[in-house]
This record gives sequence, C-alpha cells and structure tokens, in this order.
Amino acid sequence: MKKIKYLIAVFALILMIGGCRQAEKVSYNVSQEADNFNVIRRLVVINARTDKPMFELIGAFSFELKDNRIIAIVETGDGEYKKHSVGLTDWTMWSVEDLGGASVNKYKYEVNFLPEMIVPIEITSKD
Repeated sequence: MKKIKYLIAVFALILMIGGCRQAEKVSYNVSQEADNFNVIRRLVVINARTDKPMFELIGAFSFELKDNRIIAIVETGDGEYKKHSVGLTDWTMWSVEDLGGASVNKYKYEVNFLPEMIVPIEITSKD
C-alpha cells in the first residue's frame, strides 16, 4: 500500500512540474520575440493625476523595470540601438501594447513628449 501511495505522489509531482499551460508557453515565446526586437510595441506613460499621456515610445524595443525607471532599448537599424530611460513616480502609470500584426518597418520608432507636460526652464549664463 505504501508503494502505491508513493507512486501516486511521484506521478502527481511529475504532472505538476511538467504540466505547463499553453498560455504560459505562448507568453514566454511572445516575450522572447519582443526582447529580440521582432515585435512592434507601444509603451505609454500616463500622468495618473491628469489622465494625460506624458511619454510614448513606438517601435521594436525591449524594456525592463529597474529602480522606479523603465529602461527601453530600441533597435533603430541592423546592429544599431538606442537606450531610453523613463522615471516613474507614485502619480504615473504605464502600459505596453503589442502592435504586431501591422505591417510596419521594424526599424522605425517614435518617441513623443507632449509639450504641455514639460515644464519650461530658462538657462542663463553668468558671463
């Protein structure tokens, strides 16, 4: 009887370990494709107080969250990359949207700052 319980426990463990759902596999594969710059995506950072977008990035990019920042690496050409960093606060929220399916140039990307969200500064010299 102990052997049967042991075999059932081992079999259940094997099923739990090896039983990945298809959605998990697809999610992993899509993430890998996106991180390899094969998916056109849109990243939007929104001011949660005003509900207005503050930053938008469209293109083939990989990103990570690190120390309250979104760090995005954008592929701009064959072997050419640019890095963008966006600081996040308690009053910002962000979203990444997969735009795959659209037939666009994978090297084209846009970065948009909305002028009304940027505080103007004046730089003066002591000369």
